[in-house]
Amino acid sequence: MYHDFLILGGAGLVGLQVCRQIVANLKPRRIVVASLLETEAVAACRRLEKEYGDTVAFVAAWGNLFVPHELSKLSRGQIMADPALRTQLLEALYDDYDKAYRENQLVHMVRRHRPEVIVDCVNTATGFSYQDVFDGAAKVRGWLGDKGYDQKGVADLEAFLLSQSVPQLIRHVRFLHQATTEYSTSVYVKVGTTGTGGMGLNIPYTHSEDKPSKKLLAKNEAAFGHTGLLFLLARTPGAPIVKEVKPAAMIGYRAVQVMEARDKHDNSELYAAREVAVAGTIDMREDTKGYERVGKLKVPVVDTGENGVFTRGEFAAITALGQMEYVTPEEIARTVVGEIRGANTGNDAISALDGAVITPSYKAGLVRSVAIKDLDVVERESGIPSVALGRLGPPELSKLLFEAELLRHACGTIDAVAATEEPAELAARCVAALEGSGTARTAPSIGIPILLPDGKRMLRGPRINVPELEGHNQQVKLDDAKKVDAWARKGWIDLRPSNMAIWAERCRKMLRGRAHLRDEGSAAASIESFMATEFEIGELVAWIFNNEMGGYRVK
Repeated sequence: MYHDFLILGGAGLVGLQVCRQIVANLKPRRIVVASLLETEAVAACRRLEKEYGDTVAFVAAWGNLFVPHELSKLSRGQIMADPALRTQLLEALYDDYDKAYRENQLVHMVRRHRPEVIVDCVNTATGFSYQDVFDGAAKVRGWLGDKGYDQKGVADLEAFLLSQSVPQLIRHVRFLHQATTEYSTSVYVKVGTTGTGGMGLNIPYTHSEDKPSKKLLAKNEAAFGHTGLLFLLARTPGAPIVKEVKPAAMIGYRAVQVMEARDKHDNSELYAAREVAVAGTIDMREDTKGYERVGKLKVPVVDTGENGVFTRGEFAAITALGQMEYVTPEEIARTVVGEIRGANTGNDAISALDGAVITPSYKAGLVRSVAIKDLDVVERESGIPSVALGRLGPPELSKLLFEAELLRHACGTIDAVAATEEPAELAARCVAALEGSGTARTAPSIGIPILLPDGKRMLRGPRINVPELEGHNQQVKLDDAKKVDAWARKGWIDLRPSNMAIWAERCRKMLRGRAHLRDEGSAAASIESFMATEFEIGELVAWIFNNEMGGYRVK
């Protein structure tokens, strides 16, 4: 069983109950309680220490998981108000992945604590959707219609770019994948959300705009986009066991008390109202100095944690039969612990999706072979090779297919490629096959250059697909040998002897796998086996994806 836990959002309503359930049922040695703020994390640890004594080591951790470690203690408002910090955040979201990974706060936390189990109770969808992409779009559209824009317009545009949920979710899950794999996390459980408390498009609650609320639907989009990415993570070799518990009701509650509350404008003051005429124009937000303060906005409320506080009327309305209704954090926490233990709770969204998707079929396997044979016949009759169009990625796919096609024309069989001892000879034979195979015309025309054996010359067409450039800059320098090597590996047909040596060794491995399958039968059938009996270029490239690039399915 597991002993070291990291609870993201551990000071929250659900997170705190998850900590308690883990102590009660899983006998942990250490629980890292992570929260956005230091005060929250420290207070939660002290509370747990008071309840459980020294039987478990409770460790406080804090900071924004979705930004670089250097920015993780700052509020979003502080970051957005500083042009240099906004630039740093934009780079972390849109620029070099490896650099952003090394600097990310979540990665920093996993690297430091090396948990066996991560339970993520952070309301990620709410955090992303409440950055309010719609308000950002309105601001940007406002100055786009003007003649030029000032520095405020730049700030609005950068804020709009930083409010996009999709890039943030993609980076977050990719960071999670790499960190949990690199630091050997065994189980990851996400406490997710439906975004609407289980209600549909007819949800009556809004943020004071038309129904259905755009912001709530953005929350739903982020919530299920997150689920989709976790579904992929669960199907990734080497990843931890991935589960998601997705409550479809309002969660609560923590306490009932009279407290100083705040409205949606972050106001906690009571003002004496002024009478005005319903005529002319009205300023929607006047200076509060023109109004008499008459006290603080104090009211009896129920504290529902991350969902905020509700008055009696609000709480009664939202939890009534037929509305969002209600589920307690203790029930969610028990489900989370049950999933960690491997119990069949029936509430894992990832397992539910696994059971609902349509999987590969026997019929399709039979039809596949017919389609490939028909393509072979049409190729022969037309004299036109059917290799690649460059539209299906990654770029390696087209490059490898064309290289395999050249080897097929040059050698005829996989055995002949494997038997070639001189890579330079193999390179020369591929060059001789360029015209006859049609590769010299087709590949450069669709953006795939051909690097000739001397490595100093290439055949190209009007466009080159690799490197993949974003933005307006479309020029690259070819004087960096390491970059040229990387581009050749990624998307150039590489006829240098060094690459031909790689192909010869690949073919030898394929033949060994085929012989092992013949000798051992079905027990030897795996992704290392080479099933094809002829020189089928797609089968060769699939073998490379399976065995060299880790690009295979596990379910």
